[in-house]
Amino acid sequence: MQRACAAAFLHSGTTIIKNPGKSNDDLAALDIIQGMGAEVKNENAQLIINSNQSNPRLNEINCGESGLSIRMFTALAAIDKKPILINGTGSLLNRPMDFFDQIFPLLGIKIHSQNGKLPIQIEGPLVPTEITIDGSLSSQFLTGLLMAYAKTVTKPTIIHVTDLKSKPYIDLTLKVLADFDFKVTHEEYKKFTIFPVNTTNRTIEYTVEGDWSGASFLLVAGAIAGNSTVKGLDLSSTQADKAIIEALQKAGAKILVEQAQITVGTGNLKAFEFDATDCPDLFPPLVALACYCTGNSFIKGVSRLSHKESNRSLSLQESFGKLGIVIHIAGDNMVIEGNGIVKGNTAHSFHDHRIAMALSIAALKADAPVVIEAAEAINKSYPHFYEDLKMMGATVSLPIKQ
Repeated sequence: MQRACAAAFLHSGTTIIKNPGKSNDDLAALDIIQGMGAEVKNENAQLIINSNQSNPRLNEINCGESGLSIRMFTALAAIDKKPILINGTGSLLNRPMDFFDQIFPLLGIKIHSQNGKLPIQIEGPLVPTEITIDGSLSSQFLTGLLMAYAKTVTKPTIIHVTDLKSKPYIDLTLKVLADFDFKVTHEEYKKFTIFPVNTTNRTIEYTVEGDWSGASFLLVAGAIAGNSTVKGLDLSSTQADKAIIEALQKAGAKILVEQAQITVGTGNLKAFEFDATDCPDLFPPLVALACYCTGNSFIKGVSRLSHKESNRSLSLQESFGKLGIVIHIAGDNMVIEGNGIVKGNTAHSFHDHRIAMALSIAALKADAPVVIEAAEAINKSYPHFYEDLKMMGATVSLPIKQ
């Protein structure tokens, strides 16, 4: 959804977005493109977007707590020569943005940050130039540059990338760009060539895929607590978190894949090993799964967790520790001791949406109720999560809103 908003902003004509998301991150993306000059209308559960990049309305855009938005839209905001302040809230204020300090001056962009942190003042215009970037911190910085270059190059231009992580997320970016008539190719994810295109004013209709990241929790719920059927997922998707199916298979869950839906049921769950380096958002649901697997499960890719909504490896260790689950961090591996016993207790989400959801899933077979503090963190990506759990038969008590 966020990539579709960015591409709609770059598109010269009208974009119709079907199946639009409604999470806090999605709403932040819509606010951002409107602040940068796009007009957004909601008609018949569809979004009608018309972009006017030459007329940014605001001197400041706020990306909320969205890591993708800050890394993607900062590059897009730099296309214009008007000075603009990039800001955020919550955990985003403490996440490193040194990348912009290092790369933007190479592209003719003036930048002033707070020692690599928000807020960031920038002034374009971005001049696409052949550069080399480090892809080890996050693929989202590359996503922003690819989108900005796709709009601005006047000749084929190359971005060289070293040590790129989360390649499937770049595949998703490239697919969205292609759907919006932009052309980018790559050689083994090390050399990206962005080509100029003849912009057209045609109307583009784009349907947002079902979200594998959110669905992963529901699929794990089926493996832990009983059959769950999830509809609306594309098995041919480039989304990284589609790999949850592989992890469930390794753990011994029963999986039935049909054309329009996926059903997961309980089996004799066993400890598993899984490399989540390219899909680090799967760590939380996989930790919930590992709690009910017999033996020690190993998940690789801990180095990718430091700069999420929380230091996610430590947050998982502490929050699941409250439920009696022992988690060890050994180099780049997380080791979860599973015995099928989860204790009812109070645990904190650390204001991290995925930890709140993971605790909820682990609670489904706990020996007593689990109370999750800062449970509203799920609004960041999946505001209807608790309602969906209740629909599937879970008992969920939510505080009454004052």
